[in-house]
Amino acid sequence: MTNKRIQLKGITWDHSRGFTSIVATSQRFHEMNPNIEISWEKRSLQAFADEPIGDLAKRYDLLIIDHPWTGFAARTGVITPLNQFLSDEYLQDLADNSVGKSHESYSINKQQWALAIDAATPVGASRPDLIDQLPETWDDLIQLAKTGKVAIPGIPQDTLMSFYMICSTLGESVCATKDYVISEEIGLKALAMLRDLGQYIDAECYNMNPIKVYEAMASGDKYSYSPFAYGYINYSKDGYAKKLLKFHDMVSINGQKLITTLGGTGLAISNDCKEKEAAAKFVEYTGSPEVQSTLFFETGGQPGHRKAWENTKTNFNSMDFFKDTLPALDRSFLRPRYHGHMYFQDNSGEPIRQFMMKGGDAKEVLKTLNKLYIESLKKE
Repeated sequence: MTNKRIQLKGITWDHSRGFTSIVATSQRFHEMNPNIEISWEKRSLQAFADEPIGDLAKRYDLLIIDHPWTGFAARTGVITPLNQFLSDEYLQDLADNSVGKSHESYSINKQQWALAIDAATPVGASRPDLIDQLPETWDDLIQLAKTGKVAIPGIPQDTLMSFYMICSTLGESVCATKDYVISEEIGLKALAMLRDLGQYIDAECYNMNPIKVYEAMASGDKYSYSPFAYGYINYSKDGYAKKLLKFHDMVSINGQKLITTLGGTGLAISNDCKEKEAAAKFVEYTGSPEVQSTLFFETGGQPGHRKAWENTKTNFNSMDFFKDTLPALDRSFLRPRYHGHMYFQDNSGEPIRQFMMKGGDAKEVLKTLNKLYIESLKKE
């Protein structure tokens, strides 16, 4: 690599977990490679989930992406397969040390389209000073919800993830056939269970994403428990919020702990990037177990490398966030990543959200989901 001045521009999402961590690793990387400078812009969590990466790849060299975009990326070629720049040994180490299916979530057609530098799935969270006994079963959760102390993220994106979660926990994967999203039996049962809980959830929660749920729990005493929201390690670290949150594994349905929908983020390189070798060097640095366990974690990140999750120091400094939620990550469900799935994801949450809030005809909701699913397959 030459010593010419290289300037790279990246796009991430607007939270300490997504911004300060990647800025910190970029700064340190620049100090070790003075000719390479990386600047970062940020977008909202909703935009992170919604905005097509094809548009972003035209404007940025480095992208923090959501793994459901992997199918689109593989089909359109808007980001660069990392196999061209990273060694087989390095990628194999990441595969061997994946948190759940995080590494796999960015792999299609035997190509690695991003590195899972961040791992997440919905987990339980509580205010230890406000709750004495955690619910163990779905029925326990319903009883606690009746007290008004339970908060869930209720925006469309998250209610769809909750629907996936219940279906998976009941033993059936969504989008497993090209005929329907889920069988009528499991789909109706999942909707009924979500409505059973949803009727006891405060109306304000239906405008909350996971960040807003945790902010509400950490800044006030209204809510003492959240049964399933994408985990945010920041809220379990000293100095971040007014009140610390303790993160847990989740309740069970028929003896099976909830199988939640894998999230997390990946670091990718735009195919339009003019300095792919320099960008790949930074990607390799950020995804390394040493950086993931230290600088990335210490500056607000939620690592994607398993050695960071099993590290004694990271656990000590996060109230055992990693150790206590790792089982949930390891059994989490990898949502569909086919090319047209983002159309389904963008449109299917609202019918479920409305049903959770107001009830209605579950068969009509399922009919709507199936219609949207069939439409999404046609976009393949």
